[in-house]
Amino acid sequence: MQALRIGGVPEHFNLPWHLCLEEGDFSYEHLDVTWKDFPSGTGAMNAALRNNEIDIAIILTEGIVKDIHDGNPSKIIQTYVESPLIWGIHVSEDSKYTSLEELEHTKAAISRPGSGSQLMAYVNAKNQGWDLSKLEFEVVGTIEGAVNALKLDTAQYFLWEHFTTKPLVDRGVFRRVADCPTPWPCFMIAASDEVIRTKPLELRTMLDVINAKTTSFKEIPDIVEILAKRYGQKLRDIKTWLDVTAWSQYEFTKEELEKVQNSLLDLDLIAKKLAYKDIFHSV
Repeated sequence: MQALRIGGVPEHFNLPWHLCLEEGDFSYEHLDVTWKDFPSGTGAMNAALRNNEIDIAIILTEGIVKDIHDGNPSKIIQTYVESPLIWGIHVSEDSKYTSLEELEHTKAAISRPGSGSQLMAYVNAKNQGWDLSKLEFEVVGTIEGAVNALKLDTAQYFLWEHFTTKPLVDRGVFRRVADCPTPWPCFMIAASDEVIRTKPLELRTMLDVINAKTTSFKEIPDIVEILAKRYGQKLRDIKTWLDVTAWSQYEFTKEELEKVQNSLLDLDLIAKKLAYKDIFHSV
């Protein structure tokens, strides 16, 4: 069997991968697929791709595009989730801040430099007309680190996926003051240049397997109950999330990449735009 090492966040978006692993879909196609969770998200996965710790990452679009600009020897090989990611903007439950506008001159908690939580803090600031040069960040690692930072007031707000943090909002740990959706498809499948060069047929087979699963994912019997139980979510929240989430089986388009690069350029997070072939590779 050919081995492929995949990384992703431990969130409900990635249940199709776990079902493929648990049900033997990859093994049936003679693929030895292993999965590694990255609770701290995009920045950690970018580092893992660079360090040859994983071959493939299920990763936030803006994060992988920026890191390819910064020298990550990887390419996007397919869009995974085509719907936007809804980022909740959270403060501590006992925070004195009650509105998004009040957070302008405060510090954002981020999982690590280059993470989605940092990049979307820039997007949010741009949307609000804030001075991007004055943004401040506190590196906290994981969601648990953000909980502590907001509680101790070393940071005042934190952006993370709306439904993943919903249980913390329900328990009175966080208070959500606003949402900030991405203006592009939220998750990509990215692979290192090395595995693209050495295992193109295996990558194609892997995509065929996961695409078959995501195509029928919403029709799986009791999928709402399965998701709610596995990810500690309320049934009504999972139903809402499923309604607004759409998986993809298609390539990342030039038009979508143009939108991401224009935004990153506008935010001064990249110096120039790269060609489509420098960021996307069809397998």
